[in-house]
Amino acid sequence: MNIAQQEQQHANATYFIEEGEQWVRWADGGRRRLALLNKKNAARMYVDGTYVAKSHPLWKSGRYNSFNDAAFSSFTNYSQSTKGDVYVITNDAWPEWIKVGKAIDASDRLKSYQTSDPFRAYSLRYSVSLANRHTSEVKAHKALELLSDDRKNEWFKIDLSKAVACLGALSE
Repeated sequence: MNIAQQEQQHANATYFIEEGEQWVRWADGGRRRLALLNKKNAARMYVDGTYVAKSHPLWKSGRYNSFNDAAFSSFTNYSQSTKGDVYVITNDAWPEWIKVGKAIDASDRLKSYQTSDPFRAYSLRYSVSLANRHTSEVKAHKALELLSDDRKNEWFKIDLSKAVACLGALSE
């Protein structure tokens, strides 16, 4: 049974007390002690309700709203981990500008951008997973600075297709 099936099963579960202990009865009629179930789930990591495998560089058991929360609760893992994404984000309000940045997870990073824009108009246009997101981002910025018409920190005035091609070259 995969994690999604287990979570659906939890939604259909009935909780009850029997023989002085708390139990969970599944939709299929099976039952399990709640203490054992909680112990099993305590050793897992969930980010925004989604299960995260132990192979993830920021893995730390617990429940977090975002990878940002997980990273800073496990700052040692964050600073030692180099794996991650270099990404391109755009906003329709400034169509000629693109942002190139780095993150452990580009989709998760987009969520934090959305909170700073009341219209939630940021879009993740491209991302590439790399062994070292730090050095790859620096290389991308240097290349884009030569190709772009203007630069403001991590924002570049450049055609999206050129930026995507530049990031695509990082993974080669």
